[in-house]
Amino acid sequence: MTEEKTDPVRLTVLGPVRLWRDGTEVQLGAPQVRALLAVLLAQVGTPVSLAEIVDVLWGQDPPATATNAVHGHVGALRRLLEPSLGAREHGRWLSRSAGGYQLAGDAESVDLLDFRRLLGQARAAVAAGRDGAAVAHFVAALRLPQGPCAANVSATVRSHPIFGGLERECLAGVREAADCALRAGRAAELVAGIQRIAERFPLDEPLQARLILLLAASGQQAQALALFGRVRTALVDDLGIDPGAELRAAYEAVLRQQHGTGTAAVGDRRPDTTRPDAAGPTGSPHPVRPAQLPPDLSTFVGRRGELARALSLIPEEGAEPGTVVISAISGMAGAGKTTLAVRWAHRVIGRYPDGQLYLNLHGFGPSDAVVSPDDALREIFETLGVAPDRIPESLDGRTALYRSLLAGRKMLVVLDNARDADQVRPLLPASPGCLAIVTSRNQLAGLVAVDGAYPLVLDTLPVRDAHKLLSLRIGGDRLDNEPEATAAILRRCGGLPLALAIVAARAATYPALSLASINAELDDEEGPLDVFADADSAVDPRAVFSWSYHALSPGAARLFRLLGGVRNGHDIGQPAAASLAGVPVREVRPLLTELTRASLVLQGDGSRYTMHDLLGAYADELARQHDSEAERREAWHRLLDHYLHTAHAAERLFSPLRPTVPLGPAPSTITVAPMCSADEALSWFVAERHTLVASIARAAADGLAGHAWQLARALEPFLFLRGHWEGWLPTMVSVLAATERDDDRTGQAYLTRVVGSILVRYGRYDEASVHLARSLRLFGDLGDRVGQAVGHRCLNDIRDRQNRTEEALEHARQALALYASVDDRNGQALALNAIGWTHARIGEYEPAVEHCNRALVIFEEVGNPRGLAATWDSLGFVHHCLAEYAQATQCYDEAIRIRGEIGDLTYEAASLDRLGDTLLAGGELDAALSTWHRALVIMAEVGHPRIDQVLAKLAGH
Repeated sequence: MTEEKTDPVRLTVLGPVRLWRDGTEVQLGAPQVRALLAVLLAQVGTPVSLAEIVDVLWGQDPPATATNAVHGHVGALRRLLEPSLGAREHGRWLSRSAGGYQLAGDAESVDLLDFRRLLGQARAAVAAGRDGAAVAHFVAALRLPQGPCAANVSATVRSHPIFGGLERECLAGVREAADCALRAGRAAELVAGIQRIAERFPLDEPLQARLILLLAASGQQAQALALFGRVRTALVDDLGIDPGAELRAAYEAVLRQQHGTGTAAVGDRRPDTTRPDAAGPTGSPHPVRPAQLPPDLSTFVGRRGELARALSLIPEEGAEPGTVVISAISGMAGAGKTTLAVRWAHRVIGRYPDGQLYLNLHGFGPSDAVVSPDDALREIFETLGVAPDRIPESLDGRTALYRSLLAGRKMLVVLDNARDADQVRPLLPASPGCLAIVTSRNQLAGLVAVDGAYPLVLDTLPVRDAHKLLSLRIGGDRLDNEPEATAAILRRCGGLPLALAIVAARAATYPALSLASINAELDDEEGPLDVFADADSAVDPRAVFSWSYHALSPGAARLFRLLGGVRNGHDIGQPAAASLAGVPVREVRPLLTELTRASLVLQGDGSRYTMHDLLGAYADELARQHDSEAERREAWHRLLDHYLHTAHAAERLFSPLRPTVPLGPAPSTITVAPMCSADEALSWFVAERHTLVASIARAAADGLAGHAWQLARALEPFLFLRGHWEGWLPTMVSVLAATERDDDRTGQAYLTRVVGSILVRYGRYDEASVHLARSLRLFGDLGDRVGQAVGHRCLNDIRDRQNRTEEALEHARQALALYASVDDRNGQALALNAIGWTHARIGEYEPAVEHCNRALVIFEEVGNPRGLAATWDSLGFVHHCLAEYAQATQCYDEAIRIRGEIGDLTYEAASLDRLGDTLLAGGELDAALSTWHRALVIMAEVGHPRIDQVLAKLAGH
């Protein structure tokens, strides 16, 4: 007999917040889900109040929906931790506790607890006088921190004191480890681990003092002395203070140790290039110390995480010989790459005493005058005072001379606006102690793969930082006086620093011009980019974007234009992009990669791509200039065909028993996204939901009523079962109008029923009845008995909600007769359950049980888990009404189990709500409260209409 496999979980917070399950990393999804996990991990094993969670996630200005949002994030986190349980149970990891939530864990599952365990073992060994044994525990503990605590969570969240407390806890352990290693004479075992952590705290004198002593004790006296010099410089430059007594004592101890050996470390001496008589390969006896950095902008905002990561890249003096730090900063045009590079360079300028070189390589500019490596090196030689007759002719010779000039020097090199890796590679220094910062719109994958560059991709600014940028440039009062116009401008600029700067310049130039007027200009221009136009091409988005566009291959340029023409503010997958272009997926992948590397589209999770609104507007302009109307229309039709045929296939997997509307074969020019299971279909609907809704609305507006209503019909089961019907009504009304213009009777029959069903959820029963009655007539004219039966079931629901139960029962019986006339077994079971429920509402419990039991048999026969769950829910209600609370609980548990397994969130929450009522009636108050809390988590996630009633129940008990 084999042992049952477990599903081990591993969670980390000492560095990036990450989750592994069964050895495979799980993507955490939304940033606030990751932030919530960070908060719970920081206090693992301890209840965290709802108020504290809200405070960490939103600070002083939480939204009105913060509490509901937390419940929703908890539900999402539960499903990540234990997908087999979903949101219907607490499970073993995350539970409700003391008015908040508590994350469980042990040393095997949580790195923080493992770190504490190892530190505890080390401290016990120290207390017993066994420093040697303690060192082994300290070594294991220091392998766990992988960067700043919660490193991949926003800087705003990380600034909360709970994360500062974790950092202090980590530092305390590091200091203890250093002291123990020094006492035990085993510095070499810990120096690398402590050095890695100490890089994050360059101004922590006690830690740096210990590292100096560790380096010296492990035979690295020269590195220890160099470290003291860097720390001293940083203290003076950043804090305006001299080293304290502990740091000075460590320095003096190293000096005494070095003096005792009689010499410095062999091989560590370098030529003194600052001596006037030390002529080098330049032929000049006075080496030049260039200082070419552009000024640091006083209006620099945000980029805290990116800057912190950049600063963390700079190693200590003891880096391996031959290494040089290279960072490649990439991002779309106008994202602020140069600004970040210059800010970073100014922050570390004191670490590079031999000077700073800055070159604009014009890789993307208003002309084709890209600076070649030959020309760039000649410019560098002129800066460094190399005599013209000493400059080699060949590129290899110039590269060798350049690297010889930088040998033994600590130089900072900024290579701005690079076109590709080949342009940059000859300009990279090879000397330890140098830093090369490269910026480019391309991602320079070759530089990362071949030259060991650290990639840093800039996204747009978050709203808070974008607001701050405007505030610095035009004044906070002006923004506060016009909050609505400010919000509209921020939306239009989309967090792009270039666009924000242009709007701010206009506002600053014309202080009498209201922000509302500027926003009106943004809305009134014929082209969305017109208001950003400027005589200076360097700040005109059209010109700036064009430099990236003209570097594309013809195929990538065409795809860029087509993407602009169909943009809807949402992302697109590879099969959809392939259909848009009319090519196979294997041909569209390299085109998307080219656009991504050029930062003209952004790649998200799961091979999905999105485009900034301003880039989309530019791409659309290009499409109108270069592609005929027929070409653009055909591309749009191909994309709609892709969505329609893929949605139809997904619907068959997601709702296999639902009556189908046949489609013709898919056109050969499109790609239908492959999927084989209900889970894959669900994932596709989740990923595409917003895009599909937007596409349906546009198709209706474009007169493509057939595409619109059939796509809406395929999407309907997912939307209703996942609770996403909010906002669906206006779209369905517009599609209904399109079918009426086309005299599409089948579409009208379907859409009048859908509109009626949505109105029911808003409590607008009279309007809903009108639409459903019309739907019945239309389906009758079409001879569609199943359509009529569904309509009667919808009317059964309305009359039940109106407490017109006799009428409700008659509609359910008519539905049963219609389903029976076409031998639709699944439909008959649906009608039998409706009849049983209605009998229970009337108080006729015996026929209620009889009809529900008949429904169960058929649902088992046809394999309909949703129908089974609905019927168990009905039986739970029957037993509750009979005061048979134990039987009712069993029925509700079965309904909740099934609904949780199939992801039927809307009705899972409803069953939980009713189960809470049953538990309360049976005298189990605590269980009822816990169950209502579970319902509330799901309701908050899906926007359930009954959330207020559940909140009232919780508040009343």
